[in-house]
Amino acid sequence: MRPPWLLAGRGGPVGGVREPIDQFQMIVLAVTSPDSFTSSAMADTRTRKNVDEDTVVKVPESSQKKKAKTKRAAVDDEIFSINVGDHDEESASEESVFSGLEDSGSDSEDEDGLYKDEEDEAPQKDALNGGDGRQKEEYEQDSSDEEDIRNTVGNIPMEWYKDFPHIGYNLDGKKIYKPIRSKDELDQFLDKMENPDYWRTVHDKQTASDVVLSDEQVELVKRLQRGQFGDANFDEFQPSVDFFSRDVMLHPVSNRPADKRSFIPSLVEKEKVSKLVHAIKMGWIKPRRERDDGSGRYFDLWGKEDSSLLAQHRMHLPAPKTPLPGHHESYNPPPEYLFTEEERDLWEQQDPADRKLPLAPVKFSSLRQVPAFPRFIHERFERCLDLYLCPRQRKMRVNVDPEDLIPKLPKPKDLQPFPTTQSLVYRGHSGLVRSISVSPSGQWLASGSDDGSVRLWEVSSSRCVKVLQVGGAVKGVSWNPNPCVCLLAVALDSLVLIVSPALADRQVLAATERLLAAQQEAEAADGAGGSVSWIEAEGEERGRGLRLKIRHPKAVKQVSWHAKGDYLASVMPDHSSHQQVLIHQLSSRRSQNPFRRNKGLVQCVCFHPLRPYLLVATQRSVRIYNLLKQEMSKKLQANSKWISSMAVHPGGDHVICGSYDCRLSWFDLDLSTKPYKMLRHHKKAVRAVAYHRGYPLFASASDDGSVIVCHGTVYNDLLQNPLIVPVKVLKGHMVSHELGVLDVTFHPSQPWVFSSGADATIRLFT
Repeated sequence: MRPPWLLAGRGGPVGGVREPIDQFQMIVLAVTSPDSFTSSAMADTRTRKNVDEDTVVKVPESSQKKKAKTKRAAVDDEIFSINVGDHDEESASEESVFSGLEDSGSDSEDEDGLYKDEEDEAPQKDALNGGDGRQKEEYEQDSSDEEDIRNTVGNIPMEWYKDFPHIGYNLDGKKIYKPIRSKDELDQFLDKMENPDYWRTVHDKQTASDVVLSDEQVELVKRLQRGQFGDANFDEFQPSVDFFSRDVMLHPVSNRPADKRSFIPSLVEKEKVSKLVHAIKMGWIKPRRERDDGSGRYFDLWGKEDSSLLAQHRMHLPAPKTPLPGHHESYNPPPEYLFTEEERDLWEQQDPADRKLPLAPVKFSSLRQVPAFPRFIHERFERCLDLYLCPRQRKMRVNVDPEDLIPKLPKPKDLQPFPTTQSLVYRGHSGLVRSISVSPSGQWLASGSDDGSVRLWEVSSSRCVKVLQVGGAVKGVSWNPNPCVCLLAVALDSLVLIVSPALADRQVLAATERLLAAQQEAEAADGAGGSVSWIEAEGEERGRGLRLKIRHPKAVKQVSWHAKGDYLASVMPDHSSHQQVLIHQLSSRRSQNPFRRNKGLVQCVCFHPLRPYLLVATQRSVRIYNLLKQEMSKKLQANSKWISSMAVHPGGDHVICGSYDCRLSWFDLDLSTKPYKMLRHHKKAVRAVAYHRGYPLFASASDDGSVIVCHGTVYNDLLQNPLIVPVKVLKGHMVSHELGVLDVTFHPSQPWVFSSGADATIRLFT
């Protein structure tokens, strides 16, 4: 009966299925024991060969051959078996080595003769061994692959024996048990700490032993891991020898005779050719016409010039001729044409297009020593380009000076006065100063901030005169433009506060109180009476200067006064509501909604300074409404994505709009509904724009922290366009949280400009 490992086939207990071996395991096994791959397989083959033989020759006990064969078999058994058990098992296995090799006793004569010859040769071998009669060990100097057998299972994955206590079988079919590894994790850790060769020790799964790699083996492993060749002396870039070369070989690669079909006409091809011939005869297929290349595809541009005919034409241009060579191109030029060292250095530093001479003069003793010209191909190519691209005929052309195309703008020095330097800084707010406004007299300045306060400043000294705490972030402040009253409108949350700052003489204060004392009429206006309420201030609020509160249905973003000072417009941006703009009359305390429908998200509004018009700016356009006729008179297209602010010229015929996409649009209302000029001077969003009442100046404030002042002269002559010249960029505000200058306004009588920014300061430029 065969042992179970032999019945299972080459692959161990699972069968003939082979699994891929770990790459690092193969490298290490190949390094430590190069013969392990072949030796295991040979041992397996030898074992099967010994067991599968049904008939084995039986040797007589008395013959000398039997003794020699017994000694060799004993040595074979010691090498092939891995001894794990006790010495008793070893002796038992030695006795039973030949139990399967005995035969029924039939000997052949040839084998007897063979043994006789070996007996005759025995004395000669003794003499060779030294003559002392002692048999020399046969495998003492042998280093063949088959003798270093430490495992009999062959080259198979060791995972197959992972769950078994043994690893393979010996010649008797008995299990070879695995050695007991008594090292636990603590022993391994101590070994790791104490053993200096721990890092180069590898566990061989096939032999169940620890192998210490030598320096050469470690270097070999590193080379293989890096993807290099194992042999350090191997040249991977050695020239390859191509088997197939362009030279015709004398003998063919294959001496196979040619097929019969190679010299017998094909019937299939004959049928195809006959069909094509028939199609050509019938005119279905027309053969390709051969191109007539007699004239050639390349021709001489200047070859057909007849000088007598063309020279008479006044506009004719002859072909440009190459300049004749001069002294500097001679191989032996006169000494005065040769460069000095300074001239050569200067010539080499110049750009090739700026050099007077295309090449530096060089002196040679004879024409034979002149080398080849390195730029010959380049010069020939440039000459061809000159001939190809040069004009063939003169054309009349108008010579225009480019300077004449640029409009003649006056110098900024001729356009003074305009603000140039920062004079005063008004400090006191702790939040963003979103809005500022100057009194009609130009003596006082009001500012509203996110810190919940409204501050009144003296313009000339930057002194804070009064602080009014309103209890919320102030979105806008606006001083009443009527010089006969002293009132200030403040927008915060859903309230518009009417404040009397009491910064005027007695007559103005008396007129202000008479305006505020008018009684509220009983009837309400169209559609706004239920949503807007007028509240009289009392007690402590009245003592601080607060006179009226106008409560709105939604948050108010901007307030704007009419030029007469009795009407006030407030803006509440909201897509979902038609109540975005409300107009309040102070004397009668009435509020009205002028629009029935929503025409977009309203950004800002302002009254026309002369006519009864209301300008409403939405995201992309400006609508001008006639309040007397109650109709829209004009719609201005701003050509910008989102309008942020708007201002009307004191003359009333021009409008400027700032937008969040860094543009400033100037509209001429008499000219067109599209911008007369687009200014893109700012790098970030334009937050506010303003006109001066008396001087031809306008300014724009941006998130880049700058205020740009421009000169804008408007002429009474309708045929003359406005003159727009940027004159000054004013910087001083710090950019905070990507916000720069939030509001800008001019002094009513002086060429001064005020700006408020996100750095909680107000600055005066004069």
